[in-house]
Amino acid sequence: MQNSKILWADDEIDLLKPHILFLNEKGYDITTATNGNDALELFKSNYFDLVFLDENMPGLTGLETLTEIKNSNPDIPIVLITKNEEEYLMEDAIGSKIDDYLIKPVNPKQILLTIKKLTQNKRLVSEKTTMAYQQDFRNLGMILNDNLDFNEWVDVYKKLVYWELSLEKLEDEGMHEVLTLQKAEANMQFCKFVEKNYLNWLKNPDSGPVTSNQLFKKKLFPALENNKPTFFILIDNLRYDQWKMINSIITDYFRLEEEDCYYSILPTATQYARNAIFSGLMPLDMEKRFPSMWQNDEDEGGKNLYEEQFMGDQIQRSLRRDCKYSYTKVLTYEQGKEVNENINNLLGNDLNVIVYNFVDMLSHARTDMAMIRELANDEAAYRSLTLSWFEHSPLLDALKKLSQKNVKVIITTDHGTIRVKHASKVIGDRNTNTNLRYKQGKNLNFIAKDVFHIKNPHDALLPRLHVSSGFIFAKEDTYFVYPNNYNQFVNYFNETFQHGGISLEEMIVPYVTYTPK
Repeated sequence: MQNSKILWADDEIDLLKPHILFLNEKGYDITTATNGNDALELFKSNYFDLVFLDENMPGLTGLETLTEIKNSNPDIPIVLITKNEEEYLMEDAIGSKIDDYLIKPVNPKQILLTIKKLTQNKRLVSEKTTMAYQQDFRNLGMILNDNLDFNEWVDVYKKLVYWELSLEKLEDEGMHEVLTLQKAEANMQFCKFVEKNYLNWLKNPDSGPVTSNQLFKKKLFPALENNKPTFFILIDNLRYDQWKMINSIITDYFRLEEEDCYYSILPTATQYARNAIFSGLMPLDMEKRFPSMWQNDEDEGGKNLYEEQFMGDQIQRSLRRDCKYSYTKVLTYEQGKEVNENINNLLGNDLNVIVYNFVDMLSHARTDMAMIRELANDEAAYRSLTLSWFEHSPLLDALKKLSQKNVKVIITTDHGTIRVKHASKVIGDRNTNTNLRYKQGKNLNFIAKDVFHIKNPHDALLPRLHVSSGFIFAKEDTYFVYPNNYNQFVNYFNETFQHGGISLEEMIVPYVTYTPK
C-alpha cells in the first residue's frame, strides 16, 4: 500500500536519515521521534499504519512504549529494533505481541521488506494466490478430462480443497465463483467415474480404493503395535476440509505421521457406512450374519446400536492375535468429559475406539434450527463452526492428555456431507425412506440424469427390502423432494448440508495417523 504513514522512534534518528530518504522515495510518509514519550504523543494525535521502536531509548524504553501503544490500539503493527540479541529480550517482545523484531544495524532493503510484509501482506498474498490458482485452474481443467483412477481423484479433491481454503482468505468474489464452478465440474466428472466403477470395486475388492468395510482390515489392524495403545477416533460426518481446519490445532500437540483418504460406501449415510466400518462387512453380509441386529430403513429403532458388537466380531474374525479393546460413543459434552477422566484406564488397551457424533448433530441441526442455519450459511462458515466446536470440546482436552503418552492416534470419519442446491423430483410409496440424498423403495419414479440407479440392491451388496425395490443415489449437489409440497421442501432444505449420495465431499474422507511430538 503506497503512502503508508509510519512512526519511527529512535534516539539516534539523525543517523537513520538515509533510510528515511530511501523510504520517502518509495512513497512512504515517515514521522520521527527521539524518545518514547514523544512517540506516544504523536501516536495519540495522528493516524499511523506501522510503528518502528528502538528498544534502548531514554525515558520510556521501546518495550514500555510498545505496551502503551498496544493498550491504545492492539491492532497496530509494531517492529522493535535493537542492538541487544539477548534471548530474554526477544521473549519479552514476543510476549508483548510484537509483530517483528530487527537487530541493528539494519539496512534500507530490510526495513522495506518488513514494511511490505506488515502493511501490504494481504494484498501481496492475494495477488500471488490468485495468480497461482489461475495457473493451476488450467492444469486442473485438463486433468478433469483425463481418465482418472481412484487415487488421482483423491489428489484432485485435495487440490480443490487446498484452493478453497487459500482463496477463502481473499476478498476476491470472482475467484471464488471460478473455483465453485470448477468444483461443480469436478463433481460431475467424479459422479460419472463412480457410476462406471463402483459395482466393479465391490466385485473385485482389491481392484479399487479402500472402502468403509475394508478400513479396519487394510488400514487399522496392520498399524496396531505391541505396547503402544491406538486410539481410533471417528468424528461422524467430518469432511476433508473440516479435518484440515482442526488439524492445524492437533499438530500443536502431535506429529502428523500419515495423511490418507478412503472411500465411503454407498449410501454415504451413518447407518450403512459406519456399520460397515465396524463390522468389516457390506450391509448385505451384515444382514445375513446379524439378522437380529441389522436394521433396514423401514425398521423401527436406532440404526447404529450394535457397533461395539460388530467390532468385537470383526476383531475376533480378522485379527489373528489377542486384542484388548474398548468402544465408547460420545453424544453429549458430559460423555466427552467422562472419556477424559477415564483416559488412564484406556491406556491398558491395545485399541480404543471413540465415536464422536457432534459433527453429525451439527449438520442436522443446521437443517432444523434457524440459529445454526444462520451461523453456518456457507462452506466457510460451516468449517468455522466445526473449528469453534473442536477448540472448546472435550475431544481436544482428551488429545492434549494423549499427547503426553506413548500412543498412536487415528482420526477419521464414516462419510462427509455436501451443500445441496438443486432439487430433483422423486415419487415413491409411503414406505420410501426419508433421506434426501438416497432413496430405497418400490416403483420409484425419478429424473434419470440426477441419479445413480441400482435396480438390484444385491449388486451393490445392499439388502433388498422387497423383490422390486431398488436404490437411487443423488449425484453432485442434488437433493430429492416430493412433488406435493414441493416449494415448501425446497425452501426448507435448499443450501443445507446433506449426505447419502455421490460427491467428492461425501465419498472421499480423511484417515489420518498421529503420534505425540
